[in-house]
Amino acid sequence: MGSDSEAEKSHQKEKDKKKTQALAPIAKPLAGKKLCKRTLKLVRRAAEHKCLKRGVKEVVKSIRRGHKGKQSATGTNPIPVQVPMVGVCVIAGNISPIDVITHVPILCEESEIPYVYVPSKEDLANAGATKRPTCCVLVSTKPAKGQLSPEEQEKLKSDYDQVAAEVSELASSLF
Repeated sequence: MGSDSEAEKSHQKEKDKKKTQALAPIAKPLAGKKLCKRTLKLVRRAAEHKCLKRGVKEVVKSIRRGHKGKQSATGTNPIPVQVPMVGVCVIAGNISPIDVITHVPILCEESEIPYVYVPSKEDLANAGATKRPTCCVLVSTKPAKGQLSPEEQEKLKSDYDQVAAEVSELASSLF
């Protein structure tokens, strides 16, 4: 019985080693095991509440557009105002060819959106509730359509704040 668990552990170590070998050289800041687990948990929760943008095209479009808010000085005549997107961008580190995602971190930095790399696109897709491997996702605190209940909104916001703080801390330690 002990040999089975040892075999499983060695198999898991082999898998992890393969994931780190396939990483792109630009995959910095790379989430450690603990942050990766928290980030994927946040992605899973955001996918359940439909607060997630999947794929490079959707993520880039969301970052460029931001979300439109309405602001008016007098209360009449609402004026559309470009409000920066609030979210965390999670990028897979084992993308090939790497040119597909090289512009995403630059867009995130310009828009002041924290971003982090995770080792595997397959793990990112599983957390995001898709069958196909996913290059990147953007987690926001507000759903695309409708409203969340206050408890769900609070849980999502607390997870989001925790991950965003750790990602920002990780990024600041690199640069």
